[in-house]
Amino acid sequence: MIELLLIGTGGFIGSVARYLLSASIYRFSNGHLFPLGTLAVNLVGCLLIGFLAGLAEFRGLFSPEIRMFLLIGVLGGFTTFSTFGYETYQLLRDGQMHFAITNICMSVVLGILGVGAGFALAKAL
Repeated sequence: MIELLLIGTGGFIGSVARYLLSASIYRFSNGHLFPLGTLAVNLVGCLLIGFLAGLAEFRGLFSPEIRMFLLIGVLGGFTTFSTFGYETYQLLRDGQMHFAITNICMSVVLGILGVGAGFALAKAL
């Protein structure tokens, strides 16, 4: 039960941080059509998950509970793209090029197709 509380609390913090960062960038970009806020959130999330996971792996700085709170909760709420980036990096680092490319292609292509299918379902209702 403590794990769910850690993840949920972290997810709340990450979601609010995502909204604040994205909204701030949108305001400063004068409503530019390119989704700069989302790009910034994804890039910051990837940098943070790499940094925090690296500290955990190389320096042993975080307990399993703190890792759960930060990596799954906060960064999961901030952006799941950071998890995608981390897992793909791990595959590349482990020499699993085929799985890394498959993960990239399937996540991007099937994700976009899923959004399209969701829109089609909503329109059909």
